[in-house]
Amino acid sequence: MIHRQLQEKIVDALGNFPVVSIVGPRQCGKTTLAREIASGMQNPVTILDLESPSDIDRLVEPELYLGKLSGHLVIIDEVQHMPELFAVLRVLVDADRRNGRFLLLGSSSPDIAARSSESLAGRIRQFELTPLILDEIGCTQENLETLWLRGGFPLSVLANDATVSMQWRQAFIQTWLERDLPRLGGRMPVVQARRLWQMLAHLHGKQWNGSEIAAGIGISHTTARHYLDLMTDAFLVRQLHPYHVNIGKRLVKAPRVYLRDSGLLHVMHAVDSMRTLMGHPVVGPSWEGFLLEQIAAMLPPLWEMFYYRTHAGAEIDCVLVAPGARPVVVEIKHSLSAATSRGFYEAFNDLSPSAGFVLYSGTEFYEIRPRICAVPVSQLSRIFQ
Repeated sequence: MIHRQLQEKIVDALGNFPVVSIVGPRQCGKTTLAREIASGMQNPVTILDLESPSDIDRLVEPELYLGKLSGHLVIIDEVQHMPELFAVLRVLVDADRRNGRFLLLGSSSPDIAARSSESLAGRIRQFELTPLILDEIGCTQENLETLWLRGGFPLSVLANDATVSMQWRQAFIQTWLERDLPRLGGRMPVVQARRLWQMLAHLHGKQWNGSEIAAGIGISHTTARHYLDLMTDAFLVRQLHPYHVNIGKRLVKAPRVYLRDSGLLHVMHAVDSMRTLMGHPVVGPSWEGFLLEQIAAMLPPLWEMFYYRTHAGAEIDCVLVAPGARPVVVEIKHSLSAATSRGFYEAFNDLSPSAGFVLYSGTEFYEIRPRICAVPVSQLSRIFQ
């Protein structure tokens, strides 16, 4: 059992809110984490899975059924399949404001966020569970390489061998395109949806160009954007938006697009070993996206993540912004050297951040220039200190 960093925060939230939700991609470990939390509860626990016909039958009269479980922690898995349930939960919570009544699990953030804001405002705390991150499995060189190559989905990274891991990821993509995407409102034929997914894999780390993507698979640019948003909502794609600041320079406005799990990216490029990855053109963008996800998983509450680029070539991979504070900037290098380009220093001067870091593959933390430090991946958390 790998301890998840969010576990204590979720347990604490259950002591302070009537409803807590955990959102994240399918198969990232939400149900396992919920059951682990349930095992430590003193109160009785009832678990309902809204992909189980028998559990759905129990909720034909949800207010009546759930009302009888007022002393329980009720865990409801895949809650996005029954959006009408949120209004019922509001009625039940308002009748009994005891904390720790419901733990909701879901794999589509906007559905849950929108319903929560409408029906459960002030009554719910939401957490996003990512696939496994380096801090959770231990930052050894072997673990780093395995996590980067296979991605963070537990059944992939913990598979007995590389072949089993690759087969699991292939099946995950196929199932998601054939079953889950239509449930989110996607009506594109599976073959066409797979072509879009393939194009996103080749676009990884680059600016979104909807017209080019649309022309490549024979759809409109608005349809291409709709499907990009669906995949973003399902936590499979990250749209990293540009950081806009009034400095009198022409800034790139399109988001950068990343497949959030490096293992899924590598499947689409037929990368099955570290040796293959090291010689593949995707190695640099893959490393960048992999570390961006490690950073995102560690972001403190209310922090946001952007990138910065001007048309003149000033560029920084990652801009971290806390409310009311100057930004922190991070450049990501897949090398043993922390040397950076002229564009980084130009961007650094444009933004005048409180601190700058070059995240690299070496082992030493040291100052490059005033306010700019080289940070090895094993010490990534120092960015937030």
